Amino acid sequence: MQLITVHLPKSYIEGLEELVKEQIYPNRSEAIRVAVRDMLKAELWKK
Repeated sequence: MQLITVHLPKSYIEGLEELVKEQIYPNRSEAIRVAVRDMLKAELWKK
């Protein structure tokens, strides 16, 4: 994997923390990977 830096609004980070706290995702990075994957599936790979 390649490391990137992303700047997010505080409310997004708080939401990610809540998903991790509720054990929906193991960590913020995994939640972000899933979100990016789903966006690419919906917006790019559907073509």
